[in-house]
Amino acid sequence: MRIVVALGGNALLKRGQPLTVGNQRENVKAAARALAPLAREHSLVVTHGNGPQVGLLALEAAAYTGVEPYTLDVLGAESEGMIGYMIEQELGNMLPEDVPFATILTQVEVDPADPAFEHPTKPIGPQYPREEAERLAREHGWSIGLDNGLYRRLVPSPRPKRIFEIRVVEWLVERGVIVICTGGGGIPTVLTPDGALVGVEAVIDKDHAGSLLARSLKAEMYLMLTDAEAVWDKWGEPDARAIIRAAPDALGQLEFAAGSMGPKVAAACEFARATGGRAGIGALEDAVAIMEGRAGTLISTEFDGLEYRPSLFD
Repeated sequence: MRIVVALGGNALLKRGQPLTVGNQRENVKAAARALAPLAREHSLVVTHGNGPQVGLLALEAAAYTGVEPYTLDVLGAESEGMIGYMIEQELGNMLPEDVPFATILTQVEVDPADPAFEHPTKPIGPQYPREEAERLAREHGWSIGLDNGLYRRLVPSPRPKRIFEIRVVEWLVERGVIVICTGGGGIPTVLTPDGALVGVEAVIDKDHAGSLLARSLKAEMYLMLTDAEAVWDKWGEPDARAIIRAAPDALGQLEFAAGSMGPKVAAACEFARATGGRAGIGALEDAVAIMEGRAGTLISTEFDGLEYRPSLFD
């Protein structure tokens, strides 16, 4: 089976952890343990988030006051290389030596007229208390917004349209290579009127980019692994319930948080409708169980309506 796995930001850095190399490597090692059983049995393509990493790189670039700040497309490419290296090494250490890997710097086309450029919503970088966030916003011209009670920088997050390196990825997958690509949603690019490709200031949502990748590769399954054990209906309310199976149309009628579960649900429904395959959302450590329908939430056109996990009171 051909599977595309999207690792959430918390697969690389737990909430509240300092953004050190050691912390990231330990988290990637845990992700590799979850992915290794899939890689042994299936054709695997991995994509990942980069919000904390690209935000830190932007802060480091801003510290060099003698030069113009590096743009988010360049920083996104840097983060793809760094994270891809860690995934290759840690997953490679858990698989036979002859298993081939490749990390592909992946350019993804977006629409320059996408309304996301006028309404930044994607949080990147560290979390800050309000006063510090407001000071940084004034100094750097940032947009900021709440993220779990603290503040983060917000940047545009346009929808992905096309992955330019998709033929290369397909060739490698056909030859048995484990490919890491479209990291952080891919490097955001636009085509100019004369046909030139240029980078833009944005960070593409990795879940939607992962859905595009999975659809382009004709994958049978698209897994989004995060720190949530499943998709919950009425999350945070007394009558919240975990959804274990869902038809895209039924799931699409529910409301989810725009900055967290919302994009995952939308990307899952998009993949399921377009391919007839299955999408899964759940905890990183449950990767195999989600694929087998024993954990998390599965979304497919095979299902009718919504099926909830039985509660203790049912």
